[in-house]
Amino acid sequence: MRLRATVAAVSGALALSALAVPAAHAADGGSSYRAGALEAVAQHTSGRTAFTATSAPIGDLKVSFSDFKITKAIKVGTTDKVTTWVTYKMTHAADIDVTDGSVLTGPLIYRGSAEDPENVQGGQNPATCTATSATTATCKGPIDINPRETDADLKLRNAQAGTWHGAALALDFENEKSAVQFDLGTTLVQRNSTLTVNASPEPVKKGGTLTVTGKLSRANWEDHKYHGYTGQSVKLQFRKKGSSTYTTLKTVKTDSTGSLKTTTKATADGYYRFSFAGTTSTPAVSAAGDFVDVR
Repeated sequence: MRLRATVAAVSGALALSALAVPAAHAADGGSSYRAGALEAVAQHTSGRTAFTATSAPIGDLKVSFSDFKITKAIKVGTTDKVTTWVTYKMTHAADIDVTDGSVLTGPLIYRGSAEDPENVQGGQNPATCTATSATTATCKGPIDINPRETDADLKLRNAQAGTWHGAALALDFENEKSAVQFDLGTTLVQRNSTLTVNASPEPVKKGGTLTVTGKLSRANWEDHKYHGYTGQSVKLQFRKKGSSTYTTLKTVKTDSTGSLKTTTKATADGYYRFSFAGTTSTPAVSAAGDFVDVR
């Protein structure tokens, strides 16, 4: 499931409490998790008094979350759904049975503040939890991000690339309770990048001039195409044949189309590539080396 970003419409906060979903939902695993969370959001965007979002759990289900571990960066392109797995610890009241199918939990990530998120993403299915004591469990659940999402509330926008925050949710269908906890960690959700290179002429005389061209592009989540990433510093690097190490020859900036063009002297057989260090919104990427035979 994905919690609707319209949860931001809750006056002053994002909260999930006083959950009222039929216990019958609990019979079908993932779909009950999705339906329950969406119903909870719908209730709390319908004029209910909101809580102030804090790092403490919000809601009437006695649980809390800690040890939230997520990858440092999630690269999202233009076509394929990306799944990232999150692990965390859930501490709960002794009368909550994490092996009971009516109690479901899962991780979330959100862009912006908990009080007013721009977007919230979660998993298509709930987490799997293993009890470690009468009141604790270790859980592992997915975050599923689909760049082809058609729901306007869930669709990724280019401006949303960058830092997202972690949260976790628990739903007790049988007792009609829920809880959510924010500010559990951070990750980067980034617009995937590509980088090309071509060195010519090939072969080239020793001491001759090589022209090296390429293009740095990144995913556009709004039109589902790759476009040039303009004004970015990219390193031209060389690896001599027989070596495993690239050395930087110079730094070049991409033009208004994301294209790169520069020249260098050919000194020995080897591989030329462009390498981009990345930004908060766009991951680092290096082109595959283009071999040049020097004669």
